[in-house]
Amino acid sequence: MVYADRQEAGRELAALLSEFSGRDDVIVLALPRGGLPVAKEIAKALTAPLDVLVVRKLGVPWQPELAAGAIAPGGVVVLNRELQAEIAGLNTMLEPVVARERAELQRREALYRTNRPPLEVRGRTAIVVDDGIATGATMEAAVLALRALHASSVVIAVPVAPPNTIQRLTRLADRVVCLQQPFSFFAVSQWYAEFPQVSDAQVIAMLAPEAKAPA
Repeated sequence: MVYADRQEAGRELAALLSEFSGRDDVIVLALPRGGLPVAKEIAKALTAPLDVLVVRKLGVPWQPELAAGAIAPGGVVVLNRELQAEIAGLNTMLEPVVARERAELQRREALYRTNRPPLEVRGRTAIVVDDGIATGATMEAAVLALRALHASSVVIAVPVAPPNTIQRLTRLADRVVCLQQPFSFFAVSQWYAEFPQVSDAQVIAMLAPEAKAPA
């Protein structure tokens, strides 16, 4: 199945998350930028507060599209163990990448929230949302960050991801809700009829109505 757009995928996911509707201990956290349109639909359906969880991929220096890991708030760093075994000295090579992405993470957090503090995670059920998952490094970092922030429960909600990635994430999260798990998986974009880039301005606009949501 190909989704018309991220909004349709979000509505379909929300139908599988109805048990969390109306609960005051539930928050919805989007991985920006592509996760925001999906998460917005889920938060609206569940009447839950919405926020972002900024996580940055760590690309291999000579092949940036290859994920060597990811970083998340709270000093969380997740590295690809397979690549660590294959590439000698990878950790040292990644030091400037980590520094650069840490600065970008901080910039985006400040930009997206426009001086609003992040939602309180401690003791809450955090539903973390993206528009799809490939390697899972970014989502893994997000889950570890939420554990470090003392979320009572972490639920991953995504429209599409390969089964081996979902299997690995199931061991990390309390629950994983994924609409499609195709064995033939090349890119998240192949599962959407419309898959435009989501801009920083769009992220800010989607979060703006949530400014007065309970923290």
